[in-house]
Amino acid sequence: QVQLVESGGGLVQAGGSLRLSCTASGRTFNNGAYTMGWFRQAPGKAREFVAAISGGGGSTTYADSVRDRFTISRDNAKNTVYLQMNGLKPEDTAVYYCAARWGNLVTMERYFGSWGQGTQVTVSS
Repeated sequence: QVQLVESGGGLVQAGGSLRLSCTASGRTFNNGAYTMGWFRQAPGKAREFVAAISGGGGSTTYADSVRDRFTISRDNAKNTVYLQMNGLKPEDTAVYYCAARWGNLVTMERYFGSWGQGTQVTVSS
């Protein structure tokens, strides 16, 4: 139903910045019906919640580990959600996944029905 494609990952030094993008297709997001989220999975660890934004963009929520460093935003006219990552740390190294949910803002991954393939973010010390 919904196809998600992430981009913007790469290698960056500690303290640097990256902006991830996730473009959706297959559904229109102009009506703001989809909550969008970012999750990440580090090597040998379970996937974890990073940030989420409501359909209209008016509400956001973050994991404690990234609050005040990462910012999630969306442009419904472009069917795109962003994750601006500043002050990156080596522990932020992971594959970052975009996810979509038809419904209200939540943080648990089992409530997100559509997922992208992921983009690698590597932070060197």
